[in-house]
Amino acid sequence: MDKLEEILRRLEAKELDTDDYETIKAVIGSYVYLVNAVGDKETTIRRLRQMLFGAKTEKTAAVIAGLKGAESGAASPESQSVPGSPPPATEAEANAKANTESPAEAQTENDSQTSGEGSGHGRNGADAFTGAEKIEVRHESLQPGDPCPKCGEGTLYDTGRPGVLVRLVGQAPVKAMVYCLQKLRCNPCGALFTAKPPQGVDAEEKYDPTVGSMIALLKYGNGMPFHRQETLQGNLGIPLSDSTQWDIVDSQAERAEPIWKEAVRQAAQGDVVHNDDTGVKILELMGERARQAALEDTDDDTAEDSAEGSAEELGPERTGMFTTGIVATGDGHKIALFLSGRQHAGENLKDVLVRRAAELPPPIQMCDALTRNLPGKLQTILANCLAHGRRQFVDVAERFPEECQHVLEALSVIYRNDAITRERNLSPEERLLFHQAESGATMEELHVWLVRQFDERRVEPNSALGGAISYLLKRWEKLTLFLRVPGAPLDNNVCERALKKAQAD
Repeated sequence: MDKLEEILRRLEAKELDTDDYETIKAVIGSYVYLVNAVGDKETTIRRLRQMLFGAKTEKTAAVIAGLKGAESGAASPESQSVPGSPPPATEAEANAKANTESPAEAQTENDSQTSGEGSGHGRNGADAFTGAEKIEVRHESLQPGDPCPKCGEGTLYDTGRPGVLVRLVGQAPVKAMVYCLQKLRCNPCGALFTAKPPQGVDAEEKYDPTVGSMIALLKYGNGMPFHRQETLQGNLGIPLSDSTQWDIVDSQAERAEPIWKEAVRQAAQGDVVHNDDTGVKILELMGERARQAALEDTDDDTAEDSAEGSAEELGPERTGMFTTGIVATGDGHKIALFLSGRQHAGENLKDVLVRRAAELPPPIQMCDALTRNLPGKLQTILANCLAHGRRQFVDVAERFPEECQHVLEALSVIYRNDAITRERNLSPEERLLFHQAESGATMEELHVWLVRQFDERRVEPNSALGGAISYLLKRWEKLTLFLRVPGAPLDNNVCERALKKAQAD
């Protein structure tokens, strides 16, 4: 603000500096963006605050630390130590260990850490580079069977345990190779002879099939839009325009169709399915393009019948567009599906679950409390997201610090217990028994506390805190499914994280 006030002073004196114009341009751009955001009916006050001041962390430690009367040492579920785990080594202990162990022992420990027995060291062993090219390097002068050059008595043999060096090389996601085919001409007759491309190189095919795979993985698997890939490729001297990228991916889509269908089929067999929606813009379904497409469809009776059926199913007033994320888990695997169009998450989930084997029991469905997430008449074991219920109290914690602290600390116990089940790699049945023993009493006490706030008129039901309490009580059975059904998750975070990729696109 001081900088802006100084610019205003120079503006009134007509003494603007060169740098001032960039600042003024940025301020005007931010103002226009904010005005558009305010005009959007989907923008909430909470969203505006995040846009202006940044999204704050929702970790228990951070929320409680800012509340009145909170202890400075409050810990979050993520920062609590797991019962039975050794305390972290002090700096003196670490130094003493480093001074007493031999280099071989240190190397052995590093190898064990990089293979997964340790964490937090930030290093990866050679075994972690599964996609790396393996290059065998023979000794420059010796081979098995040669006499030992040191003692002259022994015979060398291969230990079978080679030394390992890892070297990383930066390169463009899409590489380019330029083949300069030699041309020979006969002077008397003028005949021209051109060298043939190397074996495996198709002179008629400019883009290898792996190009389409890499572009699709970057965009749809890692949320890197085409225009950013274009910038990266251009900066590295291998230009690849965004429109060309789309053409390449589009031409390869047909090859991926069988994989997509199989992924949908397997997702339908999952033990747990998560689903949620986010907004999307599809140019073909917007404005003039949509009207033009509708006119073209009228020339095709089949397309017209299909459009009428779709309109009847979705309703004539459905104008919104959504990307649905569906994450199915089962047998230790996860399958993420993304479907974009005018259907809601529940409608897309129904289209997936109709492929479920008839002999399988209904899957556990995790979603937030919106009815549009439900798959119609198809039966699921419904669980609601505990993180959504928790967020109700995070949002009003500054106004009701004591009450919100009580709820957040109770829920932190549940999340800490769930972290323990993952670290111990418990089966769904073992996890259920653990939660019933370790989390059941905490949730029961929390439920009694929530009910008492209304029964004893400690909280006004129409207040913000009353709304947060009502949210939990109304959905209590679905929020606590993890205490009754093996494998029921606590929240829908895995699906929300997956949808961030679609939002990035």
